Amino acid sequence: MDWFWLVPALPLAGFLVLFVTEGKLPDKVVAFVGAGSVGMAALVALGVGWQFVASGQSSFSLPLWTWIAVGDFTPSITLYLDSLSLVMTGVITGVGFLIHLYATGYMWQDHEEPKGYSRFFAYMNLFVFAMLMLVLGDNLLTLFLGWEGVGLCSYLLIGFYHRDPANGYAARKAFVVTRVGDTLMALGLFLLFWEFKTLEVQAILADADSLTPGMATGIGLLLLGGAVGKSAQVPLQTWLPDAMAGPTPVSALIHAATMVTAGVYLIARMQDVYLLSADAQHVVAVVGLVTLLISSFTALTQTDIKRILAYSTMSQIGYMFMALGVGAWSAAIFHLMTHAFFKALLFLASGSVILALHHEQDIFKMGGLWKKLPIPFWSMAIGSAALVALPLTSGFASKDAILLTAYDNGGWLYWGGGALAAGMTALYTTRMMIVTFFGQAKTEPHDDSKANMWLPLVVLGILSIGGGWFGIAVLDDLLGPIGPLDHFTPLALVTIAVPILGVLVGWVVFSGRVNVSAVVESGLGNGLRRYWHGGWGFDWVYDRVFVKPFVAMARINKNDVVDLVFRIAAALARGLHYVGALTQTGRLRWYAANLGLGLVLVLLIVLEVL
Repeated sequence: MDWFWLVPALPLAGFLVLFVTEGKLPDKVVAFVGAGSVGMAALVALGVGWQFVASGQSSFSLPLWTWIAVGDFTPSITLYLDSLSLVMTGVITGVGFLIHLYATGYMWQDHEEPKGYSRFFAYMNLFVFAMLMLVLGDNLLTLFLGWEGVGLCSYLLIGFYHRDPANGYAARKAFVVTRVGDTLMALGLFLLFWEFKTLEVQAILADADSLTPGMATGIGLLLLGGAVGKSAQVPLQTWLPDAMAGPTPVSALIHAATMVTAGVYLIARMQDVYLLSADAQHVVAVVGLVTLLISSFTALTQTDIKRILAYSTMSQIGYMFMALGVGAWSAAIFHLMTHAFFKALLFLASGSVILALHHEQDIFKMGGLWKKLPIPFWSMAIGSAALVALPLTSGFASKDAILLTAYDNGGWLYWGGGALAAGMTALYTTRMMIVTFFGQAKTEPHDDSKANMWLPLVVLGILSIGGGWFGIAVLDDLLGPIGPLDHFTPLALVTIAVPILGVLVGWVVFSGRVNVSAVVESGLGNGLRRYWHGGWGFDWVYDRVFVKPFVAMARINKNDVVDLVFRIAAALARGLHYVGALTQTGRLRWYAANLGLGLVLVLLIVLEVL
C-alpha cells in the first residue's frame, strides 16, 4: 500500500504534461496521457483497495510531507484510506477513467473548440486530482484545498467553449454560487480549529463528544452550507442546470464522479459531529427532501436532454442528503456509488445522441432514433431503468434502501416525499425516452462512434444493472448495514410499485394514448409548467434580492468618498508635476540663476541658525 500516493499523483502528472505541452503533442498522445493517467490511477487504487481489504485494517495513513509549521499548528499532506475514502476513490478513478476514455472520441469529433483537445484533458486530469485530494486528505485543510481545486476546475470546464458569452456566464455563476457555500464551510473550519486546536479529521472525530450541542449544531449547519453549494442542493442549486454549457463528458464527470458528490462525502465524513445535533441532522434531511421534490417537478417540464439529466442529479443527490439526515449514511454512500454508474451512462449516451444530431439537445427535435442509434438507445434505456429504480437494477437496490430506512428512522414524511419524487422521476424519465427515441424522426442522425466511445457505455451499462448487487455484497461489510432490504413487507412492495406505476402512467400520457393538452394549456396548468420550468423562481428571486440591488449600490457608490480621495491625490500629483515642469526651460542661464538663488537661500538659513 506504499504505492498509494500514485493514485492522486498520476492524474496530476497527466495535467502537468498536457499543460506544459499544450498544442504540441499529437491528439493520440494527448488521449493516451489524459485517459491513461486516470486509468493507471484506477488500477493502482484497485490494487491498494484489494490489499487494504485483505489486511483487515480499519484505516491506513501515508504521510507525504509537512505542509506548514506555525507554532503547534503543523498540518501535513497525508493520504488517509478507510472504507469511506476507498469507495469514493474507486468511484472517482473507475468512473472517471470511463468518462475520460469516452471523451477521447467525443472531443475529437467535437469541432466547436478547435485546438482545445490538450487543454480539455489537462483540465479533466486536474479535476480528478483535486477530487482525490478532497476525499483522501487526512486533515480538513487538505480537504479544503481539494474542495477549492474542484471549484476552479468546474469553472474552467463549464466555460470551456468560452467563445460563447453565455458559457462564460454559466461558468462564473457556478463559481460565484459555490463560493457562497465555501465561505460558510470556511467558517465551520474556523470553529472546529477554535474548539480542537487541530484540523486533523480523526483527532476531531475522536474528541467530538466534547462539543456542546449548540456548537455542534453551528458547525454542522456551516459545513452543510458548503455541502449544499458543491452538491447543488436548495438553496444553492441554481448553478447546476446552467453548468450544462460545458462539453457532455464534463457534465458526466461533474454529476457522476466528482463535484456534486463532494457535499455528500463531507457530511458522511463528519457524521460524528452531526450525531451530536439532532437539529443539524434534521436540517440535512429536510434540505434533501425539498431538493429532490423541487428538482423532480422541474425535470418534468424541461426540453433540453442535458438539463433533464441535470435536474435528475439534483434529485438523486437529494436522496443522499435525506439518507444522511436520517442516519442512513451507508445507504447514502451506496446510492452515491450506483448513481455514479447510471448517471455517467445517461450523460455519455446523451452525448452520443447530441453528436449524432449535430449538437441538437432539444428532445422535441429528436424522435425515431431507437433503431438508428442502437447503442445510445439501449444505454439510455438501461440508465433510465436504474434512475427510475426498476427492479433488478443498481438504482433499485440503493434507492429502496434509502426509502425504507427513511421510513424506519424518519417516519411517513420522508418516505412519502421520497416515494412521490420516485414517481415523478419515473414520469419525466419515461417522457425523455419516448420523445427522444420513439415517434416521428425530426432530425436525421449520423453515428460515427468508435470503440473508445461505445465501450464505456457497455461497461457502465453492466454496472448500472449489476453494480447494486455487487454493492450489497461488498459495501455492507465495508460501511456497515446498508438498510432494510427485505422486499416482502407491504411498505417495501409499495415502494417497488411506485416507480413501475410511474413508468406505466408516463407511457400512457406521453405516447399520445391520452390527450392531456387541455390540462397543460389551461391557465393553471400553463402557469405551473412555466413556474416549474423556471426552477421554481429561484433565479428570479436571487436576481432581484441580491444581484440588482448590489449592482445598483455599486453604480451609486462609484463616486464615493474613498474614490474622491484618490482622485484628489492624483490631481494634486498632476498639478505639482505641471509646476515642476515649468522650471525645465532648457536655458543654461536660467538654471545658473536658480542655482545661485538656492545657494543664497541656504546660506541665509545657515547664518540665521547660527
